[in-house]
Amino acid sequence: ALPISMQGKRVIPTACTYSRDGKLIAAGCQDGTIQIWDRKINVHTKFHCRQAHASGTDTSCLTFSYCGTVLATRGGDDTLKSWDIRNFKKPLNVVQGLTSFFPMTDCCFSPDDKLIVTGTSVKKGGGNGKLLFFERDTFQKVYEIEVTDASVVRCLWHPKLNQIMVGTGNGLAKVYYDPIKSQRGAKLCVVKTKRKEKQAETLTQDYIITPHALPMFREPRQRSTRKQLEKDRLDPLKSHKPEPPVAGPGRGGRVGTHGGTLSSFIVKNIALDKTDDSNPREAILRHAKDAEENPYWVAPAYSLTQPNAVFAEVESDEDAPDDEPEWKRRKI
Repeated sequence: ALPISMQGKRVIPTACTYSRDGKLIAAGCQDGTIQIWDRKINVHTKFHCRQAHASGTDTSCLTFSYCGTVLATRGGDDTLKSWDIRNFKKPLNVVQGLTSFFPMTDCCFSPDDKLIVTGTSVKKGGGNGKLLFFERDTFQKVYEIEVTDASVVRCLWHPKLNQIMVGTGNGLAKVYYDPIKSQRGAKLCVVKTKRKEKQAETLTQDYIITPHALPMFREPRQRSTRKQLEKDRLDPLKSHKPEPPVAGPGRGGRVGTHGGTLSSFIVKNIALDKTDDSNPREAILRHAKDAEENPYWVAPAYSLTQPNAVFAEVESDEDAPDDEPEWKRRKI
């Protein structure tokens, strides 16, 4: 879509917006015209008003109502106008004398479509910028808010939160809400209490300094709260310092650093055990010398009946007789 002036030349748009259903695109141009296009047919304008605002001024804002039939415009000629796009030749209502120094001064509709809100600009030291509320049908001013000693530039009335966000010329941002009708948003921050700062440098109590008094009559020197906190931090009992991990095999029923659980401790010990128990006879005879020198369990019971231990001889496969039948021979 190309905005075109009455002479057929291109003109610069200063504000654009979509309708609520997204089917229309509206633009306010520097020659004071308001041009509206259909989104599907974007070559020629569907609605066109040549002298909506004063020529050579920047139309700062255009916004559609929630019903989609009313368009509100904030002009650089210090006016606020409402239009019925079905009869786009003349404005429905006009308010003059709304000073605007910024090319982005906003206007917006209330969520119930009954009010139109805009802000006013002021010079430095010339008073307070105001947020004005007008009835949509009659443009009668119903309420005003003095925001700050600077111009009110941006404003937005959020339909779900039901809160008004305002931006001013001095960089200040404010949020206005209703304790009952508003939802979430700024209300979530208001309920939070401000944290009290710790007085770290103040002394706990006043005391009298007597440097020449005897030690038994001298009052103990009072320390600042910060130094006392640093001292308590080094005390493991007062600071509730957790116990460090146990180094080594463990003590006091606690497992060492090699495993955080009892199962890992057992698995590690099994892995470290290099004994080979595949041959039980060799495993028993490994302790035969110690048992013979220091008999304690089995040997004293057989000292009278069997003083000399008798073990079965190991039969090797080489000593097996050759006359055994093939079905009795051991298969390897």
